[in-house]
Amino acid sequence: MSMAEPIKFFETITIETPRESIYRRLGYRKSTTVLSSEEKRTVDRVIDHARSLVRLKGAALRAAIEDRDEKTVVLAGGARFRSSRLAVFLEGCDECLVMGATGGGTVMEAIASDTARDNLTEAVIVDAAASEMVDASLDWITRYYAGLLRRERKGLLKRRYSAGYGDFALEHQHMIYEMLDLARLDVTINEQALLIPEKSVTAITGIRTL
Repeated sequence: MSMAEPIKFFETITIETPRESIYRRLGYRKSTTVLSSEEKRTVDRVIDHARSLVRLKGAALRAAIEDRDEKTVVLAGGARFRSSRLAVFLEGCDECLVMGATGGGTVMEAIASDTARDNLTEAVIVDAAASEMVDASLDWITRYYAGLLRRERKGLLKRRYSAGYGDFALEHQHMIYEMLDLARLDVTINEQALLIPEKSVTAITGIRTL
């Protein structure tokens, strides 16, 4: 592969509600946190409400890694990422998968409304649920590509790497945003390289021959 493939857009992503991870994000631990039946019903009700507000969409592309040294990774198409940790992370990979996902703006409007009404408990639960659902949509995208790659005797790394982590500066998200044409998913990016709606994420993982 000498160049990046076309972007693959996922206009609708359907996942199982990741309740366990939502509870963990909220700070609940099975071994130490005791919830009454009423409290659990309330949390589950708000999680279900959040699920009705989230509209998961995503985009991804495969790109060849054309050059790499200790501090830089260069992808087909010219994208240049300066990060020694990313370079180490992608060691042994000839390609990478660049992906992004969003939960849409409706859920953020609900969080803002709950906050304005001092309904902070519900706002916190909806926020946690939306975050975990968007993360789970990246898992969905990686599973989709894992199935395709098996036919080529290739596979994905088990972890993902995101701009803003380690020495992979958040400013790289501008480049990823353009690569994935996230505007098509109604996502924008501000001068600080933050995605809007807030429940939007990007990540990179490696593709290697098995």
